[in-house]
Amino acid sequence: MAMLSAFQSGTVFAESVSDLDQYQLNMRKGVTDISADVYDLHMLMFIICVVIAVGVFGAMFYSILFHRKSRGAKPANFHESVKVEIAWTVIPFVILIVMAVPAAKTLIAMEDASEPDITVLVTGSQWKWHYKYMDNDVEFYSRLATQAGEISGKLDKGVNYLLEVDQPLVIPTDKRVRFLITSDDVIHSWWVPDFAIKQDANPGFINDAWTKVNEPGIYRGQCAELCGKDHGFMPVVVIAKEPAEYDKWIGERQAIQEKAKAEEQRLLAMNMSKDELMSNGQKIYTANCAACHMPNGEGLPGVFPALKGSNIALNDMAAHIDIVLNGKSGTAMAAFAKQLSMSELAAVITFERNAWGNDTDELVQAKDINAALNGQ
Repeated sequence: MAMLSAFQSGTVFAESVSDLDQYQLNMRKGVTDISADVYDLHMLMFIICVVIAVGVFGAMFYSILFHRKSRGAKPANFHESVKVEIAWTVIPFVILIVMAVPAAKTLIAMEDASEPDITVLVTGSQWKWHYKYMDNDVEFYSRLATQAGEISGKLDKGVNYLLEVDQPLVIPTDKRVRFLITSDDVIHSWWVPDFAIKQDANPGFINDAWTKVNEPGIYRGQCAELCGKDHGFMPVVVIAKEPAEYDKWIGERQAIQEKAKAEEQRLLAMNMSKDELMSNGQKIYTANCAACHMPNGEGLPGVFPALKGSNIALNDMAAHIDIVLNGKSGTAMAAFAKQLSMSELAAVITFERNAWGNDTDELVQAKDINAALNGQ
């Protein structure tokens, strides 16, 4: 995939990518003390390997060149040597100790996520990330923001092609941030190279990792575990802000979410028109459903079911609402109850029941979604 090849080449994914950065071959130090330790460990191992290679191959080629038969060299005739036996046992042992001590120290530090200043729950979901700040009433989904035209080749690809999201994760600098990483469906992997973090997100389990970013900036990563059809469209973007700016951002996010909840309650008492529901529903369907069920509603035969002309979209409204809210176990159909607001859920279900010739003329309102969520 395009972004995979870029990451493997060591591209630096900051705000922009220079031509030179695209061709660097070595690891980068990143922006945390741990990532610098990992880089130093990598260089230590590299130097040890180079020294060993030069010594072994140097001795081998020297012997081939100066002790060849054409020069009249005669092979030695001996059997066993205690000194040689001790040497080739002790020397590798010492080398392994020299490598193991700093490696163990770095690994222990990477795994020690205790005493965090901030904790963020990171949940992978085909094919997006959900972030929940455990210390504040803030949570949101982070989705790919690259335009469809860039992916299809109709538009020129941007600098951060496939590595840009609508809502990035925001963390403070100089604070110990703990990530609790899990999954809603299949195995994902949350990977931010500049933090030296690559942790699997397993359904039913919680893994943890931590970081303490030294420099404000934008840092990019991606899902690094093959997780299905749109695995290549699941980027990670983290913005590190100064603590004062971070506190301001948290306050703004909390205010936005409180306002959204109040608006949701207001909409429960209203009935939106069909035109409004269809217009909003089409946007929501394109952003969340079209990847599987296709823009024309015909799905992918044998993989993703069609909505056009389907029984669930034409007849059983209760079942239609239920599967959109709660998903379907054992399939790629995700639960959208927590991903979308009640008005958005009402709009997309209305759209699916009236688009592509379905024409049921049935409208779903926010109050219908609220009733379903409360088991009424």
